[in-house]
Amino acid sequence: MKRFLIAIALLLLVGCSPPSEKVVGQVVSCQSILNSTTQDSLVLDCLDGGHGASVDSIKGPAIINVWGSWCGPCKEEIPIVRSFYKKAQGKVLLIGVDVEEASIEDGRNFVISNGITWPNFFDPDGKSRAYFGMGVPVTWFITADGSVAYKHIGVLKSEIELISFTSKYLNVRL
Repeated sequence: MKRFLIAIALLLLVGCSPPSEKVVGQVVSCQSILNSTTQDSLVLDCLDGGHGASVDSIKGPAIINVWGSWCGPCKEEIPIVRSFYKKAQGKVLLIGVDVEEASIEDGRNFVISNGITWPNFFDPDGKSRAYFGMGVPVTWFITADGSVAYKHIGVLKSEIELISFTSKYLNVRL
């Protein structure tokens, strides 16, 4: 009888919990970040299969978030970046860089299943290591003149932290 009551209590608790939010992203074209290529610059293709851009020629205010679908900490920070992007759209350019995937489909599936709606470059062979360094996640803050204002290595802990970095290093208030 006791087990029966415990089972009923658990069913009621689970049945009363709010449904989890289902997020759906989309593989976005890199058209909004296409720019000229500088000589000897790192050029990355777009995750949508289209033409990419020269990383060196990105002008800010911009945030570049380097991730991989295989990276546990990257998965942890995506909800933070997604929430931030809703507030920052039109004020800060957000660009993802998907690195060292087994296949382009792995990156695309990650984007869709994690609600990512900003453009993403695709670097399957790790050629961006020389530019971004080893390890993910890493988040770069790029100023209006294209210089790197700050490089955050590791997981972004909160949206407040990301908003604070944006304010401090890019002088953008959200």
